[in-house]
Amino acid sequence: MQTITSRDGTLIAFWRGGNGPPLLRIHGAAADHTTTWRFVLLELERRFTVYVMDRRGRGGSGDIPPYELQREAEDIATVVDSIAEPVNVIGHSYGGLCAIEAALLTANLRRLVLYEGVPLRGAELYTPGIVERLEELLKAGDVEGMLVAMYHDVVKMPPEEIELLRSQRDAWAVRLGNAPTIPREIRTEQGYTFEPERFRSMRTPTLLMVGSNSPHRELEHANGIADTLPNAQVVILPGQQHVAMHTAPEVFVSQVVQFLEK
Repeated sequence: MQTITSRDGTLIAFWRGGNGPPLLRIHGAAADHTTTWRFVLLELERRFTVYVMDRRGRGGSGDIPPYELQREAEDIATVVDSIAEPVNVIGHSYGGLCAIEAALLTANLRRLVLYEGVPLRGAELYTPGIVERLEELLKAGDVEGMLVAMYHDVVKMPPEEIELLRSQRDAWAVRLGNAPTIPREIRTEQGYTFEPERFRSMRTPTLLMVGSNSPHRELEHANGIADTLPNAQVVILPGQQHVAMHTAPEVFVSQVVQFLEK
């Protein structure tokens, strides 16, 4: 583990392995560096020097209130800028939102992959009161119920994908431990609106990945973002939803490698 100090003084932990061009991977809600990428890590390390980080508030990273999306973006930009050559970045789910915001803060990005998670209008994603219901479950001590509700009601994952995550007991325990960070991220996402004028000059080649079986909103968001960015494309992962790195790691790796090795 290595640590680096972000702009607000928070220590951010990251790990490095493999050989080749640098690739930084950003996990989503409730996850950490050990959970999201476990089935694709070795294959990617054959082609890239892979960096994985814990986002603030979990794992080896610190946390300083108040929570803001801008601080998450600064964390990623700080890690990217510490690497001596242009960096490829992959962001999954909420980590994708953090990653695209970080792209505005650093000139050291080579290519960017966003796997769902960047909304056009965050307020339209969720039913009213969902954050309050999750907070009530958390307050009542039903952490697992809260986590399952988040995946089912917010992410819209099917039961079989949720059970796949639960079957990875060590990773599920990590997700349970990180569950208290979920409400603040959902509130932030609800308040987020993608503002095209902020991104029109962002020329970093960008791949937006969407599962063919994901809610239609994900494709709508990806297409809207791709229409704004000067150098972006959308690819659909056939038969997949929100966690292809778990359900079809070979498909995920193939698309990522094809894009990053151009």
